[in-house]
Amino acid sequence: MNKNEPTPLQIRTHQKYRSLATKRAYRAGDILCPIPTASLYDEPNQFTVQIGVDQHVEVKELASMNHACDPSVILDTTRLLVFAARSLQPDDELTFFYPSTEWEMSSPFICLCGAANCIHVVAGARFLPLSTLEGHFLNYHIRQLMFELLNQTERHLSQLEATRKAELVSQGNPTVT
Repeated sequence: MNKNEPTPLQIRTHQKYRSLATKRAYRAGDILCPIPTASLYDEPNQFTVQIGVDQHVEVKELASMNHACDPSVILDTTRLLVFAARSLQPDDELTFFYPSTEWEMSSPFICLCGAANCIHVVAGARFLPLSTLEGHFLNYHIRQLMFELLNQTERHLSQLEATRKAELVSQGNPTVT
């Protein structure tokens, strides 16, 4: 990728809706472009991608990329690169799985993609079961936040169980173990 090369991407507009397409063919695994990092924020908005636990970057033309439950590209926020998830032809729409980068979205929406694995409500990885997420590429910060949530849930369940046992003992129930 040479900085002097013209961008391999094009923004399309159709009835006030924007999308992003490729101008050239790519093989699965090819790098399409870097993820811009000039503007860093601590809160998400509709023009940012989450790249860390509390880090969001304005992604310029990549903000026109739509969500898909069966995406055409992967945003790797560790290497700050966009990869082809499958072979792409010129004019193919570029889409990514928003929960792969977003823990909690600023503007959740209903997904109407029609894919067999459609998640239906796109609100961020935090709101999806592990069984749904395990079939997708997930960035490091999303995996990190998921482990944190699971650990918090385990601690909370242990506290609830301890409280329940204490109540049974105080009621004179000798069978508590």
